[in-house]
Amino acid sequence: MGLSWRSSVEPLITTQSETVPMATAVCTDPQLGTARWYAAYVQRNHEQVVANELARREVELFFPQYVSVRQWSDRKVRLSLPLFAGYLFVRITEAANLRVLTVPRVVKLVGSPRPFPLDDDEIAALRAGLSLGRVEPHPHCTEGMGVRICRGALQGLEGVLVRKKHGFRVVVSLRQVMQSFAVEVDAGDIEPVLGE
Repeated sequence: MGLSWRSSVEPLITTQSETVPMATAVCTDPQLGTARWYAAYVQRNHEQVVANELARREVELFFPQYVSVRQWSDRKVRLSLPLFAGYLFVRITEAANLRVLTVPRVVKLVGSPRPFPLDDDEIAALRAGLSLGRVEPHPHCTEGMGVRICRGALQGLEGVLVRKKHGFRVVVSLRQVMQSFAVEVDAGDIEPVLGE
């Protein structure tokens, strides 16, 4: 039985719909071995070109994008932009990594010294989040990291990010009196404090 592939890569600029097309190419041959998801680091601003070439080479890929409305000189335009600048996700067997690494503008598969596979559940969760719409990039913030509140009445306050049940809180310390307080925040209202 031969390979059966379904592939599509949509154009980068869309002006009609809020729905963001995602580049995918899906292999349906069960005899290729256990394929795992890997993150491919590519040259920035070349994600679409690399996605097109990977689809042409029949590599299963996932290219998450979001819609950004931009004001041009004469009109507003909806652009489909990479959700993670410089990254595409490919599902390949470990032996097939050269099919990805030989694509022009692919820098490497993420991992050192060997590429490490991503959890299938993370890719599924990302796909589910994208299907809900209204996604956009956000700086990576982890628990215990120094963050700054960037919106609202507490804008400008800095503290440490902590998790409380299903939400986030920023613990702000008043160093002179050696006291702290925690304030609940939305993930979109914080940004990492760089250089700490």
